[in-house]
Amino acid sequence: MGNVQYDFTGRSVIVTGAARGIGFELGSFFANAGAQTYMVDNDADELKDAAKRAGGVAVVADVGSTADVDAAVAAVVEDSGKVDVVVNNAGVLRDRVVWKLTDDDWEEVLNVHAGGTFRFTRACVPHFRERSFGRIINITSYTGLRGNPGQSNYGTAKAGIIGFTKTAAKELARFGITVNAIAPNAETRMVASIPPDKKAEMAAAIPMGRFAQPSEMCPAIGFLASEEAGFITGTVLAVDGGMSM
Repeated sequence: MGNVQYDFTGRSVIVTGAARGIGFELGSFFANAGAQTYMVDNDADELKDAAKRAGGVAVVADVGSTADVDAAVAAVVEDSGKVDVVVNNAGVLRDRVVWKLTDDDWEEVLNVHAGGTFRFTRACVPHFRERSFGRIINITSYTGLRGNPGQSNYGTAKAGIIGFTKTAAKELARFGITVNAIAPNAETRMVASIPPDKKAEMAAAIPMGRFAQPSEMCPAIGFLASEEAGFITGTVLAVDGGMSM
């Protein structure tokens, strides 16, 4: 990330989906900014290597499992004494046109994206309330705002995350807890799976003419996670090169 502009010394941060892509970059970002950084993923081998490179702590968990999520948050609190920030980034793709989607395709995508966001938020809130401080940042998508062929499951999950963000923000504001989301547009493994002609078409539609690097999501998320952003809640910040304008 180069020169770190943020100081999270003394903060305890959870990042889900942290073995690669935006999640890995966030793990590195928060660790470099002084936070005790807990990187969550269900791919144990890749996660352990990623956490070692990033300077974070690997926490193997399936965000689709309540037992796993509750155990992960308990382990973080036992290790650090608290949790201050959670970034709900974990996701999967099961892209098919709607008439070819299976129940499993539908349920897995909603369970990981929307379900994981809900589970980690629910598990962290009691700890946030104890200290009258908490920062929740959820990762949504342009697809949740505008739709995208072949992604009705993903679009539904990401639209749901927007509704969840705004509702949770209203519920939690009185406890000193903020809930915000970003809609990224970055060159991740998910983007890499898009057919080249479709990917080129998408890049051409971005006013800045390119997809972002995953690390370019970190400053916006860092700001929303900061103490200084305490009066910002319920917002969805597009970090997408102008694509959603």
